[in-house]
Amino acid sequence: MADQDDTSGRKRGYAGTWPPRAAVPVGGLAPSPPAFWPPLIETVRAWARAEAGAGRLLPWVPVAFGSGIALYFAADHEPVLSVAASLAIVLCAVAVLLRRQKFFPAAVMIAAVAAGFAVATWKTARVAHGVLARPMFSVSLTGFVETRDIRERTDRFVLRVVTMESARGTLKLERVRLSVKKGAAPDVGSFVELKARLLPPLGPVRPGSYDFSRDMFFAGIGASGFVMGAIKTAEPPEGGGLRLRYSAFMQGLRDAIDARIRTTLEGDKRAIATALLTGRRDAISPPVNDAMFISGLGHVLSISGYHMAVVAGVVFFAVRALLALFPVLTVGYAIKKWAAAAALAAAAFYLLLSGAEVATQRSFFMTAVVLIAVMVDRRAITFRTLAVAALIVLAVAPEALVHPSFQMSFAATLGLVALVQIGMPRLFAAPDNNATARAALWGGREFTMLLLASLVAGLATMPYAAFHFHRVTPYGVIANLAAMPVVSAVVMPAGLLGLVAMPFGFDGLFWAIMGFGIDWMIAVTQWVAALPGAVGRIPAFGIGPLIAASIGIILLGLLRTPLRWSGAALVVLAAMWAARVTPPDILISADGRHVGVRGQDGRLHLMHAVKGSKDTFLLKEWLAADADARNATDATLTSGVSCDDLGCVVPSAGGPLVAQAFRPEAFADDCERTALIVTLRQAPAACSASVIDGERLRRQGAMALGRGREGFVVEAVKPRGIDRPWSPAVAEEREPDATVLAPRVPARAVDATPAEADLQAEE
Repeated sequence: MADQDDTSGRKRGYAGTWPPRAAVPVGGLAPSPPAFWPPLIETVRAWARAEAGAGRLLPWVPVAFGSGIALYFAADHEPVLSVAASLAIVLCAVAVLLRRQKFFPAAVMIAAVAAGFAVATWKTARVAHGVLARPMFSVSLTGFVETRDIRERTDRFVLRVVTMESARGTLKLERVRLSVKKGAAPDVGSFVELKARLLPPLGPVRPGSYDFSRDMFFAGIGASGFVMGAIKTAEPPEGGGLRLRYSAFMQGLRDAIDARIRTTLEGDKRAIATALLTGRRDAISPPVNDAMFISGLGHVLSISGYHMAVVAGVVFFAVRALLALFPVLTVGYAIKKWAAAAALAAAAFYLLLSGAEVATQRSFFMTAVVLIAVMVDRRAITFRTLAVAALIVLAVAPEALVHPSFQMSFAATLGLVALVQIGMPRLFAAPDNNATARAALWGGREFTMLLLASLVAGLATMPYAAFHFHRVTPYGVIANLAAMPVVSAVVMPAGLLGLVAMPFGFDGLFWAIMGFGIDWMIAVTQWVAALPGAVGRIPAFGIGPLIAASIGIILLGLLRTPLRWSGAALVVLAAMWAARVTPPDILISADGRHVGVRGQDGRLHLMHAVKGSKDTFLLKEWLAADADARNATDATLTSGVSCDDLGCVVPSAGGPLVAQAFRPEAFADDCERTALIVTLRQAPAACSASVIDGERLRRQGAMALGRGREGFVVEAVKPRGIDRPWSPAVAEEREPDATVLAPRVPARAVDATPAEADLQAEE
């Protein structure tokens, strides 16, 4: 029967070669996938399995840990420590329980994110202290001097406050940073009495710029300002403690080193030599300092991984060479490990001598992990080494994540480790090749590696330099190739030998040798900075492109399979994203004294004259963020601006006038003729123009305005709802501020005369 199986292969009336009913598509022919698609999917899966293989998890843990810290700093208000810590503990326990399950990697990453968030929350709670919200005049202070900075025009010191007296309020600050006349800063460790004017910590000068108040908060500083009158040294009511005695000792050592260098070197040579050895770089003249950063050699002035590696390397090879002179030690003992221990001790001393800044801490931890790996017979330069160093730094100082030095240092280090792990084996995989051998004989290999290292480090740090400093260094590779060999072979070794010889009185020769090398470095940096197009200016862009570029750099560095090129695609996408950012039309400073308006020529025009260094700093930041090559004293900054005693007026790019009102008498004309008024006064309720007043600036800080369809779109440094310990919110005293400033429609008087037909009889 047709309904039964038979030997012809038929079943229920269908040919045996036909597919089952379930396999037949309903509704016609099904499109077949492209022939290349299944192999591509399988290849991608194979790459993903390779990336998730054994030993590939650890380098991603600090990435997840740092992501948790980034989430903490992105919060609108301070998280609850108990909740954050409890969640982190629970998720870490869950990850341990799932260690034999296939979900273990995902559980570890989630736990690392929660741990980073909790550690950042705990660090903020641990360093919590008062922060000045309003300026205070004639404040009487007593306290201990903890640190001192010698700068070009003024000196600066940090005072640990013991007593604080003021006619306004009872706020007690733990530390304040004060400026004094050059040469008037008291010695570290001394107990002083003084009067000062205190100002709130400097916040971002525009939305999206760097928040200096956050750095001061984590440094324990609640206010800045300057000394008024004389500084009196007095007997302390109690001892300053061990930490203060240590600070005084290290400051005295730095001063002694600087004094010895000063006997041989002068000017910028002396300042750079002191910066390389002690970390004090404030005495370098502005022209040389600017040339260093324009040429791409600015990293030499900040003690980081390069300096720590040179110090450890010089000590390591010197000690090992000395021990190798004794055959009995070479045969019977592991002198390589002894040399590594000596290099670790030298690196630790260099860390303390240079002030132990965040970048130096990161460098020391990285160097320490490498040296410890040598001592325990492990491979030194690996992604695991970098991961351990990153975890240590972020656990000790989670605030370092948002600092440019950390971002640039680890981006460069990640690129260099990837070059060592991936690039070098492929570049020099065939040592028997005749061309490679001939190049190596002439130093081609060393030159190639130096070129590649400079190129990789420069490319890795470029997004962060563009975001924070709004510039790139097109000729950075040239400057590094010309100067770094001299710095590595002459300047730093001579400086180390000078430190060793200083107690014996034979250090002068080494300072002179160091000066010759610094002369060459200065000549190179000034030559490169003078080249056409040496300053690559980049307009400011938001945090989004930076995050995309960071993810791309991490993928390029950590992935081993061709999946890494997805990172390159992300970097290109970030660059395109950053290029499409529209600059603001109006910038307003937090104190309301400075207003920059984009004119018809597309450039900013300033409605206030520059009077001091604070004004110059703000304007330099505005111009740099606008990719504007003008300096703070350029006459064109005030072109097109009309000013009198009542205020200033300037036309904006779209045509409407923008006014800055100094006195109430200015409102009569400004309210009628302008589209926007910036003032520290209270505008009339009947004013038809949009108004940014002093009360709003006090609550929200600096602002950037752009033209929208309905009016001006406002972006503030501290929008409504933001309340962090380093930037506490001001109590709201009126209705929420609008994010779009539409032109005001003043209320008109209404005719109250009723119609005659509507009149009712009086009862």
